[in-house]
Formats: sequence, C-alpha cells, structure tokens
Amino acid sequence: MAYAPQYPYAEQYTVLRGMPSEGRDHAAILAELAEMATKEDGSWEPGKASGSFYCGDKEHYAFMAKAFALYGHVNALQRDIAPSATRFEGEIIAMGLDLFHGSAAAERGHEPVGMVTSGGTGSIAHAMLAYRESAYAKGNRIPNVVKPETGHPAFDKACHLFGIEMRHAPIDPDTTLVDVAAMAAMIDENTVAIIGSASNYGYGTIDPIAELSDLAIAKGVGLHVDGCLGGFILPFGEMLGYDIAPFDFRHPGVTTISADTHKYGYGFKGTSILMFRDKALRNGQYFTMTDWSGGKYASPGMDGSRSSGLLAATWASMVANGRGGYLTKAKKIFETAFAMQDAVRSHPSLIMNGSPTYCFSFRSNDYDVYHVNDFMRKRSWRLNGQQHPNSLHMAVTGPQTQPGVAETFGTDLADAVAYALEHRDEPARSSAVYGAAGASPEEADAIMRTLMATNLDLAQAVPPIP
Repeated sequence: MAYAPQYPYAEQYTVLRGMPSEGRDHAAILAELAEMATKEDGSWEPGKASGSFYCGDKEHYAFMAKAFALYGHVNALQRDIAPSATRFEGEIIAMGLDLFHGSAAAERGHEPVGMVTSGGTGSIAHAMLAYRESAYAKGNRIPNVVKPETGHPAFDKACHLFGIEMRHAPIDPDTTLVDVAAMAAMIDENTVAIIGSASNYGYGTIDPIAELSDLAIAKGVGLHVDGCLGGFILPFGEMLGYDIAPFDFRHPGVTTISADTHKYGYGFKGTSILMFRDKALRNGQYFTMTDWSGGKYASPGMDGSRSSGLLAATWASMVANGRGGYLTKAKKIFETAFAMQDAVRSHPSLIMNGSPTYCFSFRSNDYDVYHVNDFMRKRSWRLNGQQHPNSLHMAVTGPQTQPGVAETFGTDLADAVAYALEHRDEPARSSAVYGAAGASPEEADAIMRTLMATNLDLAQAVPPIP
C-alpha cells in the first residue's frame, strides 16, 4: 500500500468524516487507543529511533500521567482558583535558573527570571518577541537578528511572524560551529540579538558561546543561547567531567536561554523554559488591555489558557529526578553516544561532522550516505536525514542505553557500509525531511503535503471505507 499519512489506520478503523451522531463506549475508545499506542510504541522501545522519546521509561511516563490527571482539567490562567499553578511554574523556572547559573547574573546586579512555554519553538518565539519589543522601545523599527546557519528554523519562523529581519552567518564546515568573525561583520546598528546553539540540532556541536558573549557585549546586542535540545543534558555532562564548555549566564553577554523540559528534562511534550538575565527584557513582551468590556486583560506571553496538567507533570518529573537522577541518566547517554560514535569512526568511508557529544551526525565522501540509511531502515533503525551535505543524525536518548543497543548499532552499521559501497553507483532511496527519519522521496512528498494541508483537505482526502 502507498505511504499515506493523511489517513493512517484507514484499513483498520472507521475514518470519521465528521462528528459522530452518538457517543461511543468509553472502554471501546480506550481499547482502540491502547491498540494504536502499543503498535506505535513498538517502533521506538527497542532503542533504534533517534531522539523523540528522550526518557523511554514507561514507569516514569505512568508517574507523570498520574500527576497530569490531577490537574489536566485545570486552567493555569485562573490562579485564584488553582494557585498550585503558580507554585509549579515558579519552581520549574527556579530549577532552570539554578541549573543555568542565574545566580551569576544576580551577582552582577541583574534580576534573572523566566517563563514556561509550550515547547522549544514557543521559547524561541517569545525570546524573539522580547528582543523586538526591546528594539521598538529604543526606536528601532527595523530590527534584525543574526544566527548561525545551523540555528533552528524556529528562529526564522519567529522572525517571519514578528517582522524581524533574519541574517544567517556561515559555519566552519570542519567544526560545524559559527564563524564568529563573519557573524560580527553582519551586525549593524539595527541588530538586536545574535544566536548561539548549545547544541545545534543537526550536528550536536556547541557554538563558541564565550566568544559570542564577548561579541554581544562589544556590539551592545543581546545573545540568546538555544539549549532547547541540549539544555537538560549538557550541564550534567559538564558536571560529569566531559569536555563541555560553560554556555549559560556565567557568560555576562548571555541575555536569554531556552531549554526544553520535554526533551532531556524527561517531561511530557508541551513544555520548555525561557530564561532571561533580567526581568526588564521579559517584561517588555507583556500584553495588557485595560478598557476591554470583558474586564482588564493582561498576559505575560502569547498563550492564554494553559493546562495545569503539563505544569504539574513537568514539576513532578524534575523533582523526581533531581540532580542525582539527571546525572545518572546523562552518564549512560554520553557513554552510549561515544560508543556509537566510535563505531562510526571505525569506518574510513564515514566522516563525523565536528566534535559532537550526546548527539552526532556523519557523512561520506565516498558514496551517498543515504545508502547507509536505506540499509539501516531495513534493520528498523530510525536515523534522521540531513542535507548540505547529506548526513545522518542520531540523538542518543534513554532507549539507546538499553543493554546491547550500541553493539547492535555497530554491527548493523558495518553491514550498512558494505551495502553502501556495493550500491554506490545507484541512487539512494531515502532523503532529508526534518522529523521524518530519512523518508524516501515519495514518503517525504506525502509527509510534506500532509503537514501543509488544512483539516478540510485531509477530510476530503480520506478514501472510502471498504
């Protein structure tokens, strides 16, 4: 059957073309959900899927589900009815500021603060909004931001939404790190912030934040450190003694940091922390409307209603892990990542991109590396495809730390390299689509069409039920 993400499970379940006339039995609904969940969990539980499932501990998921269930129905907007939301959010931010050395900012006379957002894109968007409002307050109506080419597309999305010019600084192709001199040359009187990644998504490498901090101070601009992916594992790697340079508020030029609690913070999807060196920058994005007939309105961010369930589950995850738990998990992940990287480096035809840590990417000059991906897919591996140059990416998470997974990766990779060498004169089948695990061109096209379709498009695309 052709790959058709527009209507999954159409051959197994009735496809709803509208609201059902009568409600269904609760037990039947839950049974259907459990059947799909069991099938889909089977794709990542063996430890062959890059990223996505950062914890992988079903007992931890069940623990957070209980925390969520207690507060999932509560609107965090209504703090008078449910003041627990204030506790959860405040303590989540406090734990983040502790991890990222907010105390260093306080020692220099700043008031470090933060906010909980809906994810990495939410944190990045709120940061860009804060910088734009700061620019507007100074009379700069045409602000621009400079990011490394490897910076996440969420920055470009945010700048598109908020009318900020985005400038891309080149990277050193060998180190995969931003060219600081080139970035400096792109800064002008309208630049409001520069970006550094810790780490970038593609290569798992950390931009030279110390140099960027010095540059930000010299140019009088902000510096946002994107720790959305690595924020809740790299600090623990530093504590463990790995070669990870500080990238947080210990650098005086760092003004904002984003870090996703729903990645290596092991929370449920839907939360991230955005931290500010000083509350003046955060407060600039507050929205108020005092003359609305519905009452005085004020919002610290773009979201209005939010579920306290996610706040409770995130708080529970962080408190349950504590520094000790995060350190234990980080050690296993780093050890596994380095073992898998050793397997890559054992093949002369494969080249590691830069000097990665928990997340790595590799390419080949001898053949299209997607041949390797084609073979690895046959062994049920879900690596992420990249481009410019064609590369394969692996973000090591909890499931990969299971016994035998790293060894299996090495064995399967050796077979994949042999396959790639044998088929080097043929076109590869897979390609690069973010979040689609090196799908084939046909699959990639279907995925992109699905992502861009409207709900109406999808409803009309549903085929007749046999």
